[in-house]
Amino acid sequence: MPIFTRHIPVLTALALAACALGGCSTVNQKVSAGMADYIPAWAGGLPADAPPRAGTPEYDKFMQERERKRLMPAAERGDDTSKPSTPASAPQNAAH
Repeated sequence: MPIFTRHIPVLTALALAACALGGCSTVNQKVSAGMADYIPAWAGGLPADAPPRAGTPEYDKFMQERERKRLMPAAERGDDTSKPSTPASAPQNAAH
């Protein structure tokens, strides 16, 4: 009896367990969407400054604040978008 025949049932059981666990996240949309929030940013999850999910009260507040800032003049917003930026390829001190 070859050595690999003893491992076939174990490998089959592991493959079935992997498929079953992989299918668990697709059973319920709310569970799979919620689990994505708990993946750390370093592992490919959402960054800390990502906006809240649509349909939540936090998202409605976020959109109201965004609209309020959009209607304000640029000088009063207080963010860094009003500052002119220098292109990286432009020479800073061109002394000939």
